[in-house]
Amino acid sequence: MRWWSLIAWLVLCFAVAAIGGRWTAPEIGGWYASLRRPTFSPPNWIFGPVWTLLYALMAVAAWQIWQAESSPARTLALAIFLIQLALNLGWSWIFFKQHAIGAAAAEVATLWMAIGATIVVFSRIAPLPAWLMVPYWAWVTFATLLNVAIWRLNRAL
Repeated sequence: MRWWSLIAWLVLCFAVAAIGGRWTAPEIGGWYASLRRPTFSPPNWIFGPVWTLLYALMAVAAWQIWQAESSPARTLALAIFLIQLALNLGWSWIFFKQHAIGAAAAEVATLWMAIGATIVVFSRIAPLPAWLMVPYWAWVTFATLLNVAIWRLNRAL
């Protein structure tokens, strides 16, 4: 039973990845390629491997919290995790489908705060799941800076 719940968390996280990818992939060669990007913008090929690892780490972290004894703290932790996962998906829609770079910058800042909250509540239950979320938080910190820089460079578009 315990491994089935890990599979469920992996399916959930990678479903979010797949939906976001469907919104993102068609825009990479056209709209996104037309944007001015800062010098610290990584090559496009790096995003797939990084996000694959991050979604896997998120799923394992959530699964470990799921395995903890049922409590209001566990319920809150998983609720905040699901909120940040929804915000993660929302960013892809706002940035890539709506081309609303400024709104995406505000949304990713909200996502960043939600990930931080997830780490805090996870840490109250078990340290390892909280630590598994840290690379994701670091990447979203970078993504926030990248999003803001792209917005600043393309405000006139």
